[in-house]
Amino acid sequence: MGDAMALSTAQRVADTLRDRIEGGGLPPGTQLSEEALGRELGVSRNTLREAFRLLVHESLVVHRLNRGVFVRVLEPADVTDIYRVRAALETAGVRAAASAAPALRTAVAGAVARGERAAAAGDWPEVASADLRFHRALAALGGSARIDSAMDRLLAELRLAFHTMPSPRRFHEPFLLRNRSLATLLENGDHGRAEAELTTYLDDARRLILDTMREASS
Repeated sequence: MGDAMALSTAQRVADTLRDRIEGGGLPPGTQLSEEALGRELGVSRNTLREAFRLLVHESLVVHRLNRGVFVRVLEPADVTDIYRVRAALETAGVRAAASAAPALRTAVAGAVARGERAAAAGDWPEVASADLRFHRALAALGGSARIDSAMDRLLAELRLAFHTMPSPRRFHEPFLLRNRSLATLLENGDHGRAEAELTTYLDDARRLILDTMREASS
């Protein structure tokens, strides 16, 4: 009973830290202080360390020997690999769209509309969140809980790259129209064109992130 309660507490702490990381409150490279976080969250160091282990497993933080725990900074190879897996999962969803449940198809259009409303309001962090929901919805068309779980982890990692982009608007605005175009192709049943467009779209996004990372390091 005690071990289960401890794990449950660690999971709640991990959820809190994950939300902060994904929201940009703990940017890539930030050191996570056991003392400060333990005091703030009212948990023991053992509980906090278990939460850290959960986040290490999710590739959101890293433990550096004799230095501590840090929010992970993605390398170009990480971004390339994330997009490789995303392409496999999302294109599989697009290919399954014709037989997907109506609620799953509705979620695709809903994510596009949410992003457009956020852009109209000038809320670019929300545009970023809506964009990730859109891509998760594409993969979810495959109707697989395992794919959904894999996408959740991939997109949480990808936020680490998004937080390093100098202008969220400059990065996300061009993709709003492309999201709408993809959703329209799916609504019209043009799944072949949708898959081709998605492949090009993901290649373009990957290159944009990698180019920005190279500029920042030069």
